[in-house]
Amino acid sequence: MENENSNLINNPPTSIIPMARVLITPIYETDSIVLAINRFSIERVFLLVSKKTDDKQQEAVKYIKEHYEKIIEVKEKKTELYDIVETAHQVKEIIDDQANTDEIYLNISTGRRTQAMGVLFAGYKRPARIKKIFYVTEDTKDVITIPILSFDVTEAQQKILDNIEDIDKISQMSNEIDVSKAMVYRAIKELKDKGLIEETTNGHKLTEAGKIAKM
Repeated sequence: MENENSNLINNPPTSIIPMARVLITPIYETDSIVLAINRFSIERVFLLVSKKTDDKQQEAVKYIKEHYEKIIEVKEKKTELYDIVETAHQVKEIIDDQANTDEIYLNISTGRRTQAMGVLFAGYKRPARIKKIFYVTEDTKDVITIPILSFDVTEAQQKILDNIEDIDKISQMSNEIDVSKAMVYRAIKELKDKGLIEETTNGHKLTEAGKIAKM
């Protein structure tokens, strides 16, 4: 028996894979972040800090670091304050950098609305990687779970997103992505209905959500 125990210590089972609970959150106030760290036993937190920060945000970052940096991993990521697409892209990169076994939590309770939307859309781009998206109410501090949705685009729709701002003629698009004209028409209509592209005087363009879905 002693030999078996010794063997387990020296050669742990390969099926045991390390897992970390990761929080990605804008920061301006700290209440929802503190609540999440404690409630979800967070082990790594990414704070989305505006490139043009102010004293209140800096104080919030300082508070989280002073109270938690000795017990969990705290990282900062600079983002543009009002650029939803850039924020979504940066959050998507953070998600992709985490181990497949990690549980990822997205907080959309604090920061500017544009930053919160960027975080939310990044979650919709990587729904299979997300454990929970949540919002903490200001008054009662209730945690509201947000549905984990996805952009849910088909292969043909993805190809149209990739090319729509460069090729607007249906015949050219059909040749470029190798599908019928009827399918191109249908896919464009579906993308409009989803709010991912919109018509302009010069053809079509991607919406902000469309730019994120294209990533």
